Amino acid sequence: MSVWEWLCWRRSDREHLKKKRTVGPSFTEDEELKHKLGLYKNNKIRTTKYSLLSFLPKNLFEQLHRLANIYFLFLAALNFVPVVEAFQQEVSVIPILLVLSATALKDIFEDFRRFKSDRVINKLLCRVYCRKQRSYTDRRWKDVRVGDFVRLSCNEIIPADLLLLYSSDQHGVCYIETANLDGETNLKQRQVVPDLCPQGVDFTPENFHSRIECENPNNDLSRFRGYIENSSKARVGLHSSNLLLRSCTVRNTETVVGIVVYAGHETKAMMNNSGPRYKRSQLERRLNTDVLWCVFILLAMCLTASIGHGIWMKNLQEPVYQVDTETSPALAGFYVFWTMIIVLQVLIPISLYVSIEIVKLGQIYFIHNDLDLYNDQLDSRIQCRALNITEDLGQVQYLFSDKTGTLTENKMVFRRCSIYGIEYPHQENGENWREPEPSQSVTPLEVWMGSWITGVLRLEPSFVFQAKDVVPDPDLVRKLSCLCLSALSLGDGSSVASSLELTFITDFFLALAICNSVVVSSHSQPRHVVSRPTGLGLFRDLDLMLSSPSGFCSTRDGRGPSLVEDQEAVEDFSEEKTGDGCMQDVEDLNGNVESEQDGDDELLYEAESPDEAALVHAARAYRCTLRGRSAQTLMVDLPGLGPLVVQLLHILPFDSNRKRMSVVVRHPLTGQVVVYTKGADSVLMDLAETPREQAREVYDHIREQTQKHLDAYARDGLRTLCIAKKVLEEEEYDLWLKRQLLAESSIENREELLMESAQRLETDLTLLGCTGIVDRLQEDVPETIEALQQAGIRVWVLTGDKQETAVNITNACKLLRSNDQLLTANCGSKDACAALLEELILEVQRGGTSTRELSSSSTVGFVLVIDGRTLDWALQEELKGSFLELSCKCRAVICCRSTPLQKSKVVQLIRDQLGVMTLAVGDGANDVSMIQVADVGIGISGQEGMQAVMSSDFAISRFKHLQKLLLVHGHWCYHRLANMILYFIYKNVMYVNLLFCYQFFCGFSGSVMINSWVLIFFNLIFTSVPPIIYGILDRDTPSDALMKRPELYRAARTTQVSPVYAPSTFWINVLDAFYQSLACFFVPYFALEGSDVGDMSFGSPVNTSALFIILLHQIIESKTLTWIHVLVLVLSAASYFLFTLPFSAFCVICSHPTNLFGVELLEMSQPLFYIICVLSVVTALLPRYTHTHTHTEWLTEGCFQGYSPIQLSANNLALHNMEAHVSQPFFFRGVLLSDVEHNSSEDESTLLQENGFFLPHLNHNNPYFAAEPKPRQQCSL
Repeated sequence: MSVWEWLCWRRSDREHLKKKRTVGPSFTEDEELKHKLGLYKNNKIRTTKYSLLSFLPKNLFEQLHRLANIYFLFLAALNFVPVVEAFQQEVSVIPILLVLSATALKDIFEDFRRFKSDRVINKLLCRVYCRKQRSYTDRRWKDVRVGDFVRLSCNEIIPADLLLLYSSDQHGVCYIETANLDGETNLKQRQVVPDLCPQGVDFTPENFHSRIECENPNNDLSRFRGYIENSSKARVGLHSSNLLLRSCTVRNTETVVGIVVYAGHETKAMMNNSGPRYKRSQLERRLNTDVLWCVFILLAMCLTASIGHGIWMKNLQEPVYQVDTETSPALAGFYVFWTMIIVLQVLIPISLYVSIEIVKLGQIYFIHNDLDLYNDQLDSRIQCRALNITEDLGQVQYLFSDKTGTLTENKMVFRRCSIYGIEYPHQENGENWREPEPSQSVTPLEVWMGSWITGVLRLEPSFVFQAKDVVPDPDLVRKLSCLCLSALSLGDGSSVASSLELTFITDFFLALAICNSVVVSSHSQPRHVVSRPTGLGLFRDLDLMLSSPSGFCSTRDGRGPSLVEDQEAVEDFSEEKTGDGCMQDVEDLNGNVESEQDGDDELLYEAESPDEAALVHAARAYRCTLRGRSAQTLMVDLPGLGPLVVQLLHILPFDSNRKRMSVVVRHPLTGQVVVYTKGADSVLMDLAETPREQAREVYDHIREQTQKHLDAYARDGLRTLCIAKKVLEEEEYDLWLKRQLLAESSIENREELLMESAQRLETDLTLLGCTGIVDRLQEDVPETIEALQQAGIRVWVLTGDKQETAVNITNACKLLRSNDQLLTANCGSKDACAALLEELILEVQRGGTSTRELSSSSTVGFVLVIDGRTLDWALQEELKGSFLELSCKCRAVICCRSTPLQKSKVVQLIRDQLGVMTLAVGDGANDVSMIQVADVGIGISGQEGMQAVMSSDFAISRFKHLQKLLLVHGHWCYHRLANMILYFIYKNVMYVNLLFCYQFFCGFSGSVMINSWVLIFFNLIFTSVPPIIYGILDRDTPSDALMKRPELYRAARTTQVSPVYAPSTFWINVLDAFYQSLACFFVPYFALEGSDVGDMSFGSPVNTSALFIILLHQIIESKTLTWIHVLVLVLSAASYFLFTLPFSAFCVICSHPTNLFGVELLEMSQPLFYIICVLSVVTALLPRYTHTHTHTEWLTEGCFQGYSPIQLSANNLALHNMEAHVSQPFFFRGVLLSDVEHNSSEDESTLLQENGFFLPHLNHNNPYFAAEPKPRQQCSL
């Protein structure tokens, strides 16, 4: 083969891999297929970043992506140039070597952990078919390849993505648990590829001669497109229900066999393994700006020194010491410029970036271990998945929340229903609903007629309910009790006119029982499947009734058509003696309670959503019990009729676009093909059929009454669903089935074809009724939302529920207040939407509510409620500005009937257009998009799996945890990190300016008066640890005060009250650093003026004073001082003396001549040295101490403006029961207010002192703020 042919061959291979994937047996004799299989990756995984050979170059390459590292590497190299050399050459490389080495060690440790994990996984064993031995042999996971046949047993983990070819289940079903993949613990059902081989017979890989064509690897867990083509060229469509995903676990199935289609890093699990999320915080972006200012300051200093040295050289005449007079002043100034770059390099904070990472890890540790954020019921604590945006929690301005599962429990209980236009209110339901205590035993509940005994329905492991949550409605029970008396009713003709209602009731509960994906199992049996056919002898009379003509009569209370006119009719039916086993059926309905309970209590229903579980639960309460499920059949009990086998023809699963789910079954009584559909009322009501002339009045009445009931349910805050059905002719079903199979076997445009096929089937539906499900609020949701609004956070609710339901829930959670004005935006066209938005803007402007007043509880505000269709138009480019203007003027916005895409667009609009910090919180897969778009995404580990959690930056278990996460931890993290950054910049500028000041006295030559080793270690060792402790442990305000006064959160965020990290604070710190450096330099200068001390003797008190000024400056700025702070500060000061004194005494030739022998020892033995240090420290720190004093007083007045001391005291602002037990503080500086009720006649300061409170730096003219600092017992970090 020539080179050209080989290149063409490789190019054709790449083009084939781009289009689709062809899979066949790995032992195939087809050379072309074998070649294609060899192109695919094996199953070995490697998540490590480095190897032994690639570590050094790759790690250096990654670290040099940081501009700061490049900058210091450049300076180290520059110091090797003789004409600009400032320090000893080996000294200049120490900082960059320490930073690079520390980061490299961290990367080695992390990568070694990944290596060990990979090695354990790759060495796992599985059974793979070997053609030579004609049996399944053990093989390591890493040796599995595409095309291998893998045999798995129950409870084994799936090693690669397998196409399911065989299951020991006689119906070809396999159950898997996807907890390792998406966190969901409920079982998923997978199906063997149909028409491949007969089930019940062992699968032989040798006989598999089919070819699989499927899509290329992707990370979509819910999608798999392809087809399998047998030797006769017949194709069978493949979908996600045929695919077993890597990392999942086989459950409730003895044996399965599959062929590997994706292996290793091409599996869906590995393609979704993106690792920790990385986001840049707002503070980091601000830091980059300030670092640029530091660069400008550095360049200004160096340029000044360069010009000054040139002028000095030009004016120098007859020097008394050696000077290079041959170099021109301009060139000498150029050399000095680069020398000063090396000398003043500390001004750029290289260690700050490393310190920030350490501080954030410490902050995450304390957040992770906060007991207040721990859920003992779920044994769940907060998860911090994004490691670098903790400070953004303290800057949130807009919060976007889902409703179901986020504000509510997402534990659904059947509350009410409407069938045939008649409402059944179920008054007892939900009134006493509560969580069962772990030790509480549940007894059977007897309701009307004595036979409706409901036991405990256990839904493990996802949704757990009690059967007593649904108490059957007596009227509906009475009507269902006549189901077994159909022959009697036909015999005397007394109830023929009501047979249509009975049909509706039967179909309604049958739909509730079978229109779902619930898996049925029990403790004694892994799953309940249909194991025996059921004859229709018991149902002949019912079949006759259901097929008889329909008539209608009205009840006495006027509620609509009725099956039985009064209670006496039921009693007559029960007392009358009839043949054909009818009375035996009544006894089956009313009797044998004990055996029924024994059978039902063992049923385990595993549902994919709480809604499905609630509906199946409700059907079972009416004795329409789902007994078993297989791929083709369902077993359902109807009241009084016994087990009923339903042939399952097709399932159209729920999706967010269609907003409905359908099952196609063959009715066991009539033999007709029936479609049962459940879904959102906004969709199903539009899909209802137009009735024939003779039945129009009846169907119009049903539809009208059902709509009234839906509106009433929504006003009560219930989640609503509509139930409908459609009867298909055989020819109509056959035609639809052909198109459906064609869509399922398509690879291109498969989703679009499936959508069209489903929409073609789900038309002209017969409306059966609707359901109302209650979903109560989580605990403390109203209090949490109220606190967030007081903190200045605008709360929006984005939900897919009906408008009435959303408004009801928001009213219950105090987002909508009694004095708020509701603005509703429901439009039928884009033009109408534009006009309405302008009208609403004018209405809000007439209201005159300012933005600052929006969170005030006493101010009349506006709340905008907008539906999904109107929101679609409002988000278009032409109307985006109007919608944004209106929403900014409203106190809150409620978006109803919104899709996941709309949610993300709303968040993106607010984030980009207003430039504010956004936070999105949700619990389901439909919230993932808005969670990822927001600056901070929070997932709630609720009842809808872990998709939201896995896509989030932080994961919590309850909505109420947001209050402490934002108001306390967010506030602390932002304050700590902002102050630490400002402190870092301050100490670098202060120290560098000492060296710069000295240049005015040494001809701007780049000389230094400090030992070069001490100069390098000053920032790397002597003053590096205290800022880290400061950033992790400091608290400006106690947690109780932050929780009880949410206004402090807003005060810290707005620059009008507390400019924590505003441009002004940066320049104030820089100016203060310049002043302190001048004081530190000139106090020793004037004290030693006229003496014969050398430059090193002058530099010793300057450097020592600078150390104490920097350390004491941190004490002044710290709001909390613990023994940890004191220990670190003492060790930092001690390390300086422990290094300089021995270094001066014993290292005679180290760094000569900048390290003269015994200088430090001589200086520190003289009293003048200590007098100079004390005067320098006092002079330098006095303005900072005064500024802190006045700033704290001003902050107190700004935060609590309008509150008297007595009012503040009554609001329970106190410091007690601090959560994190790290240390016992010596003092706590901040705004601390007593939680003791004061009497107006008592002296407030005395009360404060008695309770251990202190208020330093406050207005001493006010006796309330005159308390002396006093240690607080039981006060810890």
